[in-house]
Amino acid sequence: MSFDPARCASARVLVVGDVMLDRYWFGDVSRISPEAPVPVVRVERREERLGGAANVARNAGALGAQTGLLGVVGRDEAGDTVEAMLSSAGIRAYLNRDAAISTIIKLRVIGRQQQLLRIDFEEPPSEVALRDKLTQFNALLPEYDIVVLSDYAKGSLVNVSQMIAAAQQANKLILVDPKGDDFSRYAGASLLTPNKSELRQVVGKWKDEEDLLRRAQALRAELRLDALLLTRSEEGMSLFTATGVEHFPAMTREVFDVSGAGDTVIATVATMLGAGMSLREAVETANRAGGIVVGKLGTATVLPHELFLAGS
Repeated sequence: MSFDPARCASARVLVVGDVMLDRYWFGDVSRISPEAPVPVVRVERREERLGGAANVARNAGALGAQTGLLGVVGRDEAGDTVEAMLSSAGIRAYLNRDAAISTIIKLRVIGRQQQLLRIDFEEPPSEVALRDKLTQFNALLPEYDIVVLSDYAKGSLVNVSQMIAAAQQANKLILVDPKGDDFSRYAGASLLTPNKSELRQVVGKWKDEEDLLRRAQALRAELRLDALLLTRSEEGMSLFTATGVEHFPAMTREVFDVSGAGDTVIATVATMLGAGMSLREAVETANRAGGIVVGKLGTATVLPHELFLAGS
């Protein structure tokens, strides 16, 4: 099935995970500080974008999917900003406002089109907020067909095993972007989408493609996954299923910024599956989307017409 933007409107995708606000300060660098050997950035422009799980939702929404986002933010100005940006993007926001924490913020300072510094502000959600989130997740399940669990290891998905069990029982497709050195909590998911370093933390360093196949298939069987999609940067992607492995060569024209590329890939796979594509077709489309988004600065989205042109 070829990519059809009109079919994406039938996809119903619920994204759950660590919600962040990405802030960019752009400026000119013309001198070194007299106080320390660091560049002085004269900030000329500021920009805000949805980050983390919110960027996954933004990507699915940009492709036309009916998208919801469930997460935790602070009861603060940044949380208000996230909620407003989700609303303007047409994404249903199911945000638990936790007064005990501040919204996660990643502040990037950009000079001469290069990232000079990143400052992170983050706190784990309270137990009360996480309990409320799990209750809301169970209530939302009937409204969506695809569940995307976006784990950035910031504390919002401590109940991920329970979420997967509930989604399984409701016969939903479950896609997980994992983190950490223990993937056992993702057991029973439909698809896992680690990158090379994430997979290496779990299965160890592989010697060659044959060794990778053996380790990846052993992990897939152990976790009872339908499939495992390994994103490999310049090497493209590898899809491991019960029938074997299929490689998708990288389609990158020029790499400008890889931040958020994994968000684009999993959002595209989810949207395409929701639009009726097979897993292989969805991965092939996501591979094209990943190649497009790394040519953009910062956390970005791929639009339907870009995918259409890339596939023609």
